[in-house]
Amino acid sequence: MNTGKKGLALIKKYEGFKSKPYLDPIGIPTIGYGATYYPNKKKVTMKDKAISEQEASSLLVEMLKVYERQVSLLVRKPVNQNQFDALVSFCYNLGATNLSKSTLLKKVNANPNDKTIANEFVKWNKAGGKVLNGLTKRRKDEAALYFS
Repeated sequence: MNTGKKGLALIKKYEGFKSKPYLDPIGIPTIGYGATYYPNKKKVTMKDKAISEQEASSLLVEMLKVYERQVSLLVRKPVNQNQFDALVSFCYNLGATNLSKSTLLKKVNANPNDKTIANEFVKWNKAGGKVLNGLTKRRKDEAALYFS
């Protein structure tokens, strides 16, 4: 399964486009739509050249293949497109390791339609130990997409 238009739009909305490298909230060099590394596995550095929005979109689609594969491997029950997209957004933002250890995944694998899954998304709203409003909003939107 590949990320659909709704999932891509959600990720772009919350990652935001930055043409030049910047430090994310926990100090990791990032570029484009939240990319911390390139398809060749090279990490983004603060010295990297600026990229266009089109290059950032292409980079995002390429990078999402990794997260789509990870979600597909971790989720053991059939999910619909919106559920998949929400899980890919979560995984892109937090990584497959966090998804793999989460109660969110346990609940998805027990019953993908369990309404308490929405509560599990919103628990992941911290960066560097601090609650971030942007993450709280993102998790709520991921939960809303998951159940739409």
